Amino acid sequence: MAAPNIVGVTTITGKTAVLAIPTSPTAIVTNSGGSGKVLKVNALYISNVDGSSSASVNVDLFRSSVAYRIVFTVDIPGDASLDVITKPIYLEEGDTLRLTSSATGDLEAVCSYEEIS
Repeated sequence: MAAPNIVGVTTITGKTAVLAIPTSPTAIVTNSGGSGKVLKVNALYISNVDGSSSASVNVDLFRSSVAYRIVFTVDIPGDASLDVITKPIYLEEGDTLRLTSSATGDLEAVCSYEEIS
């Protein structure tokens, strides 16, 4: 089934995903192929929980085996946060929002999104 026309939706469910970001690309939000849904990502915040060392982050939209970068090797100082998505983006069926950290245990993410069907 194709993603729904967002003018005639029947359900909008607000959701929040969290992730301790590892050093390999890892999904924080996935819209499975054939879901019949579209996911509207409203916000993505990444915090560096290390008190002194900076760490870099990559964020990509993974579609059809291709990673399209939203941010690439952006440094986040220790005890600081980054507001990555300030305007909504839509994840179509088969899309995944992935995160990668340069350092294990330093970066955490919170993602607010809507599941629309």
